[in-house]
Amino acid sequence: MIQLHDKHFVPFINAAEIDTAIADMAAKIAADVEDEVPVFVGVLNGAFMVVSDLMKHYTRPCEVSFVKLASYEGTQSTNEVKQLIGLDKKLEGRTVIIVEDIVDTGNTVEELKKMFEAVNVKQLKIAALFFKPEAYTKNIKLDYTAFSIPNKFIVGYGLDYDGLGRNLPEIYQLK
Repeated sequence: MIQLHDKHFVPFINAAEIDTAIADMAAKIAADVEDEVPVFVGVLNGAFMVVSDLMKHYTRPCEVSFVKLASYEGTQSTNEVKQLIGLDKKLEGRTVIIVEDIVDTGNTVEELKKMFEAVNVKQLKIAALFFKPEAYTKNIKLDYTAFSIPNKFIVGYGLDYDGLGRNLPEIYQLK
């Protein structure tokens, strides 16, 4: 068990399971996009570890960029997405793969879909390491999900609780 600020968390998913799931996701994406050179767009701050490890397993040519959006305060979604940092690549006519650490309500995914449709991408795919189906309120298809998890708060592997826990190599669940 670990403590971050005022909350206690228990082990949930270990680092080896995460690595295997990311390797599988990379292989599926490579098979789907074939000879295209996709642009992977990581959603900061949470997805930095996912993108890093996904790139280690993705063996074909690709580009990487990041956007930063925010919708969480503490352990609760604010249900309002605020764009903080935008894109720096020309994406018109390109295959874009959004890389999320976690998808729960789907508000961030919905906002990202609007952003990318506005720049006329050729194809938009969404990859999420963690997916909370019980919390998901949108009708947007997630193309790649590694773990479907209960609607409980998690930290580690890029996910935080008020700034702490992002550096943990495994996932912990709120006790």
